[in-house]
Amino acid sequence: MEKVKIIKERLKTAQSHQKSYSDVRRTEGKLRLRYVGPYRIIQRKGEVAHKLGLSPGMSLVHPVFHVSMLKKVVGDPSAIAPVETIEVNEELSYEEIPVAIIHRQLRKLRNKEIAYIKVLWRNQQVEEATWEAEEEMKKKYPYLFV
Repeated sequence: MEKVKIIKERLKTAQSHQKSYSDVRRTEGKLRLRYVGPYRIIQRKGEVAHKLGLSPGMSLVHPVFHVSMLKKVVGDPSAIAPVETIEVNEELSYEEIPVAIIHRQLRKLRNKEIAYIKVLWRNQQVEEATWEAEEEMKKKYPYLFV
């Protein structure tokens, strides 16, 4: 029994070391918050919730949101371009489609260079464009490079 305890402790220590090593090198994924809209607030539900008038393509999404999930529209609401129809699937997600390449950049590592492009996504403003690896984007979206 004593030897089993020692082995378990050593395994736990080794796992902890591996986890801390991998956590340092882990990068953020594509799960950053993205805003879709603008949508009008139809009704106030309680102190901190609002019901939005969502488009028919967003029928699977519950229309009531906490105020922390909403973003205020700055400027003249009539000047905002209409949002293209967004089709939400059963997993309550939608496909982001790249529209244009805004900028190119070479990032130098120790022994190689990696080309990155700044991509403007559909239904997003220029401020929300993201840097993506050029090779991956060529594989997924070849029409951007024609």
